[in-house]
Amino acid sequence: MQHLDHDRLVYLALGESEAANGESTHLDTCEHCRAELTALQQVAGLGAETQGLADLPDPPEHIWQGIAAEISAAQALPSLTGTPRQQSVDQALSDTIAERQINEPTERPISKPTTERSISPTTERSISGTAAGFEGPGAGSHRSNGRSRARRRGWSRWAATAVTAAAAAAVGVVGTVSVLRPDDPPPAPTPAVVARAPLAAYGSTPPTATGDARVLDGGQLHLHVANLPSVPGYYEVWLINPTTMQMFSVGTLGGGSDALLPLPPNVDLSAYSVVDVSAEQYDNKPAHSGDSLLRGTLTG
Repeated sequence: MQHLDHDRLVYLALGESEAANGESTHLDTCEHCRAELTALQQVAGLGAETQGLADLPDPPEHIWQGIAAEISAAQALPSLTGTPRQQSVDQALSDTIAERQINEPTERPISKPTTERSISPTTERSISGTAAGFEGPGAGSHRSNGRSRARRRGWSRWAATAVTAAAAAAVGVVGTVSVLRPDDPPPAPTPAVVARAPLAAYGSTPPTATGDARVLDGGQLHLHVANLPSVPGYYEVWLINPTTMQMFSVGTLGGGSDALLPLPPNVDLSAYSVVDVSAEQYDNKPAHSGDSLLRGTLTG
């Protein structure tokens, strides 16, 4: 089974195009494409909800209180330096508060210790204490090994506490952003379709080649094509006046199956009503090659 092109699913998820009959049938029977479309629609919805997101708000006060509680809970753990844990934690909190008083306006209450600063002083003193208290092999090695294992277990619990506190702060920030943005602007409305043309195979083009052209309010031409034959050059889109057979190029198709092309502001779609997709060569000739692959007439 051939799945729908990813770019086509993106356009459907954004609401810039409607599924053709064959695409709707495929989505009804293909679980893979249906799941991918659902995921893209969820991403598009999240993107629309965060269009007005600018500065992130401060985490709520209870997050910082939780961090302080986690740090205080480590007071009962053994210290690697021999310094009482209470003294190490109190010194870390004092250093943090002093720095925030320097960096923030004095009228703002200081009540949110930073996890990174609260960990760093204890970490530095712990490392230096380990280096100072190291003893080589000799008498009493069994007692030394037992104390080392106990210290390592205490340090592991202290590190786990610090990581848990940092994770709690991150979750609090994300939760605050989700809750405190009730005034986000609604997503931009989908442009209205003012004219459309189903495109069918033209001339010797295989009949499986199809397409759809839609003129959007705002002066854009949205083109969707499928099963175009491979060509050595590229595909070009034209608007043709069927009465005079005059024409002008709107743009070229890329490698995907969808394209959004700007229209001239003064174009008369009642006169230039035929949409044409042609196969062109890289020959520096701007005129139509005469090899049309798809054609359709705009109505609406």
